[in-house]
Amino acid sequence: MGRGRLRIYLGAAPGVGKTYAMLGEGRRRAERGTDVVAGYIEPHGRAHTAAQIEGIEVVPRRVMTHRGADFTELDLDAVLARRPAVALVDELAHTNVPGSRHDKRWQDVEELLDAGIDVISTVNIQHLESLGDAVEGITGVRQQETVPDEVVRRADQIELVDMAPEALRRRLAHGNVYAPEKIDAALAHYFRPGNLTALRELALLWVADRVDEYLQRYRAENHIASTWQARERIVVGLTGGPEGRTLIRRAARIAAKGSGSEILAVYVSSSDGLTSASPKELTVQRGLVEDLGGTFHHVLGDNAAEALLEFARGVNATQIVLGSSRRKRWQWIFGPGVGATVAREAGDIDVHIVTHEQVARGRLRRIRRIANLGLPRTVAGWLVGVVGPLLLTWVLSFFPASSSNHTEMLLYLGLTVGAALLGGLFPALASAAVGSLLINWFYTPPLHTLTISSVQNIIAVAVFLAVALSVAYVVDLAARRTADAARSRAEAETLSFLANSVLGGTSGLPALLERVRETFQMESVALLERPDEFTPWRTAGCLGPGPVSRPEDADVDVPVGDHLALALSGRVLPAGDRRVLVAFAAQAAVLLEKRRLEEAAAEARRLAEGNRIRTALLAAVSHDLRTPLAGIKASVSSLRSADIAWEPEDEAELLAGIEAGADRLDHLIGNLLDMSRLQTGTVVPIVREIDLDEVVPLALLGVAPEAVRTEIPETLPMISADPGLLERALGNVIENAVKYNAGNRVGLGGEPCRVAVSASELKGRVEVRVADHGPGIPDEAKEKVFEPFQRYGDAPRGAGVGLGLAVARGFVEATGGTLSAEDTPGGGLTMVFTLPCAAATPVAAPPAIRTALLQEGQQLT
Repeated sequence: MGRGRLRIYLGAAPGVGKTYAMLGEGRRRAERGTDVVAGYIEPHGRAHTAAQIEGIEVVPRRVMTHRGADFTELDLDAVLARRPAVALVDELAHTNVPGSRHDKRWQDVEELLDAGIDVISTVNIQHLESLGDAVEGITGVRQQETVPDEVVRRADQIELVDMAPEALRRRLAHGNVYAPEKIDAALAHYFRPGNLTALRELALLWVADRVDEYLQRYRAENHIASTWQARERIVVGLTGGPEGRTLIRRAARIAAKGSGSEILAVYVSSSDGLTSASPKELTVQRGLVEDLGGTFHHVLGDNAAEALLEFARGVNATQIVLGSSRRKRWQWIFGPGVGATVAREAGDIDVHIVTHEQVARGRLRRIRRIANLGLPRTVAGWLVGVVGPLLLTWVLSFFPASSSNHTEMLLYLGLTVGAALLGGLFPALASAAVGSLLINWFYTPPLHTLTISSVQNIIAVAVFLAVALSVAYVVDLAARRTADAARSRAEAETLSFLANSVLGGTSGLPALLERVRETFQMESVALLERPDEFTPWRTAGCLGPGPVSRPEDADVDVPVGDHLALALSGRVLPAGDRRVLVAFAAQAAVLLEKRRLEEAAAEARRLAEGNRIRTALLAAVSHDLRTPLAGIKASVSSLRSADIAWEPEDEAELLAGIEAGADRLDHLIGNLLDMSRLQTGTVVPIVREIDLDEVVPLALLGVAPEAVRTEIPETLPMISADPGLLERALGNVIENAVKYNAGNRVGLGGEPCRVAVSASELKGRVEVRVADHGPGIPDEAKEKVFEPFQRYGDAPRGAGVGLGLAVARGFVEATGGTLSAEDTPGGGLTMVFTLPCAAATPVAAPPAIRTALLQEGQQLT
């Protein structure tokens, strides 16, 4: 059975019609034959909303009493038992009445979804946890009932229920939202036009961001590289020159024409670190971009146009703003320029070429970097290309020249091809130049001159140069393709790792951050978060020396949603690497949220277990401790009464009852104190070498001698334990065994069966067995009996608070031993103490104390 689907109707304020729309959807589904029930609907006295409930099965609410007043809540168990296909649950952010299974209604909804039930719910924008400060700044009211953003983000469908502020105020004035006595106050305070407009904008922008997230995820999953103009994203291409400020301001004016537009300024530098930009100017431009609400990005790329377009497509940009070329007229011989190339290759992205004061004032053109073949190959290529022709000429001087220069030309061509294969373009050009000069000087008539008299020789030299350049170009292109293939393979492996970690759930946040640092060869990486744009950033996870505390201080930063960013320091990344980094950032956000949910779940379990312990303790105090107190008080009152003359036998019986009650109180309070010591981790064992003969007799003082028989061999080795704790543990177990032992069962000798306390040595440890012949317990309950506040079967509450075995196991494990339960041959239960021998456990190193008593229901705190 899979998880149910969640649909949320989101509104900007109360009264926009969320519940009405939810009920309408429920009615439509019910009319189509879907099993729909109303788990919890809050019509707020609105007649039109209440009318929509007709025709939908309503699950009765659960009535709960709190501080003398009755409240109604969603009956979660009833809905789970009913198991409809769809449940309508209103007010997702509602806080449940104390005593409910969950603190929040969204937690009830999560349990319904886990059970495979689809849920339709409602929530207002002011109840989102991340927007609490923003809403308080707008309305002056701090929302106490909130729901985590991630819960709403995970919804399978979010539908905005929108209404103009004027229309909502009319509905309020007509009495369709609140009772008449509340209308004037609401219109004058929370429902002011400015408040409603601001809340409406928050809702629209939040939903737009979610839609954008879904769009980006869909594009990534379907490998869509083309631009979808869902939102205006304006990329500004910066060269580091002073014209950048003009471009940024122009982009800001374009963005101001449409709400929700984004500005992304990009500076592309070469991967070899060579740049003609002024760092001071770039700093000024970065500050200008951020002041205008945009973001600044620094990427690497040997081809500025390709890097800029790759970045723009990666962020789904709709417009690119570039400055007119600063090159002089003669510099156009080197190519069309970045602006013309981007405009030609942009496809469906609009390109704006903006004029500025630096147009045609000249700019040093950066030579395009060739493919990197490595230092050894490059050096070998230059040696073959430059030194090789000289050596070949020297060798050929020992042989007679041929009638034509074809043979010599082929030999020089071979060297040029070799230089191209080894070093690429530049060594091949050098080899072609040197070879052509040597051929012309030594082998082309007229000899020892640089003139060529024959047309055939001119053609031969030209072909020689053409072949050399062609081979060099092919080698350079092959090297680029090889680098691209290696890059694609590395990206595929990285994305495969991310997919496996998502599916397997094995990668934690620190491991993912370490993988980011290793993959991109960074010095440090940090995941930063903040609840809203007015709060400083804080570090959610980091690795490496000197991680940054703000995204703007990083060399590379990738935003994740509204209030999360992945910041890396160490070097600037190429534009193509950002695609993989975005996937890492998204996974980091998922792992952070997973960690938060796990911590919340652990805290909830801890609180729930603490509540269970407190509830059981109160029950014990209210009944188990009150019973002996009542008996003692009654006996003392009787003895002090002057109206009755008690016989000596009666007085002795009353005094015996007082003593028995006091002993019982002492035993119960002792167990409660021991359990509190275990829970707080204050049990400090003093481990030393002892003999069982020192402990067992003291543990038997609390039971009748005829109820127990002991079999402790004198040859047993010394054990390592705390005598006091072991005595208390043995005493609790023996008293429990005597309580449940079947004294009327007859043994082999015709005598009633007694509790047997025996000991033996086994592989460096001593086992002490306490065996009774009572009813025993089933296998599935053998571990449960060691949990606090457990009584066997139908034992009356006056039989104790159920802490004896839990305290016993806690004391034994605190000294390095174990306590377990097994069946007694012939019927009954045997408690087995396994204690370390003194030779096997150093006295100076006592065992560590276990500190988690009630986690997972069986451990000790």
